[in-house]
Amino acid sequence: MQDKQKKQENRKMQEYELKYGCNPNQKPARIFMKEGELPIKVLNGRAGYINFLDAFNGWQLVRELKKATGLPAATSFKHVSPAGAAVGQPLSDVEKKIYWVDDMDIEFTPLANAYIRARGADRMSSFGDFISLSDVCDKSTALVIKREVSDGVIAPGYTDEALEILKAKKKGNYCVIEIDPSYEPAPIERKDVFGITFEQGRNELHIDDDFFSNIVTENKELTEQAKIDLAISMITLKYTQSNSVCYVKGGQAIGIGAGQQSRIHCTRLAGSKADNWWLRQSPQVLGLQFVDGIRRADRDNTIDLYIGEDYMDVLAEGEWQKFFKVKPDVFTAEEKRAWLDKNTDVALGSDAFFPFGDNIERAHKSGVKYVAQPGGSVRDDHVIDTCNKYGMVMSFTGIRLFHH
Repeated sequence: MQDKQKKQENRKMQEYELKYGCNPNQKPARIFMKEGELPIKVLNGRAGYINFLDAFNGWQLVRELKKATGLPAATSFKHVSPAGAAVGQPLSDVEKKIYWVDDMDIEFTPLANAYIRARGADRMSSFGDFISLSDVCDKSTALVIKREVSDGVIAPGYTDEALEILKAKKKGNYCVIEIDPSYEPAPIERKDVFGITFEQGRNELHIDDDFFSNIVTENKELTEQAKIDLAISMITLKYTQSNSVCYVKGGQAIGIGAGQQSRIHCTRLAGSKADNWWLRQSPQVLGLQFVDGIRRADRDNTIDLYIGEDYMDVLAEGEWQKFFKVKPDVFTAEEKRAWLDKNTDVALGSDAFFPFGDNIERAHKSGVKYVAQPGGSVRDDHVIDTCNKYGMVMSFTGIRLFHH
């Protein structure tokens, strides 16, 4: 078995045997090509069923982000939906701090920046992620990945230094997959459910200069950065379990709501994540004095509790001493609202039309100024009026992006 696995790791193959499927009782399990060879090489570790689902969905996402924006892209996947996605725009000093990389003595390359942003947007959800990179993984990106809890990575290649760094992760068991960037899937895709085969054409999405040109609001001033952010939202939604909405700012997804039956619940869920991302940049959070030696995951969880409704879980007497050197003041609802009101120019995408203006009302609370959605609701006029009330720019794309 070990010899067979070793052969699989060092060459292309028509099939790859998995330990099990989604769950340990689901055996046998494999991935395979009906014709030709798999477009991957497993360079280290052993990938599982869910790992490959995350890897292949994530690879498509970052490949499309790179094509749409011209920038290196990265995504952090968990359970077949992205927890974060971003392109390689520069990091501010505050962003370096909230993403816990301000202590790193590395070159912050565009690809490293992309993954730092993708991982940092929702660190709670990204814990134990599978990473997808649009470009050859460089040393800086590998060093960032090295310090995070992650299952594996897929990329079109790795520098020698990067590969050695990644091979040493997880006691030598970290999963490293190389994908052929020239691989193109068949235009028809199939999957089996309950012994019945479903077939459909691939959902192709080509974002060009005219993609967001159908602006239906009074405000029609769509900036170049807003176009990039809306493109990120659209492509991220294409690979997010529906219903889904995605908030984006400054080249990165800051809040993704996935798999909700109600669109307003998607908007609220993603909005609360976007709010948490912004609250982490507040003076109250940046000034927290953590005890020495606190683990990164515990620090993230402590911040999440501190800025949420359960803040007494980390501020009660006998509890705060476990996390902080100095007891912080309560971050009041009024203080949080005042800080959230400073967040502006956020973009919001939806994988299907907004049926009611309540989604726009909720989006406004998280600083949304730019909206992209298919349109087509019988209440489009109400949604447009709500956008106009807040001076938002909304584009109807005419394209639905359900993903199941």
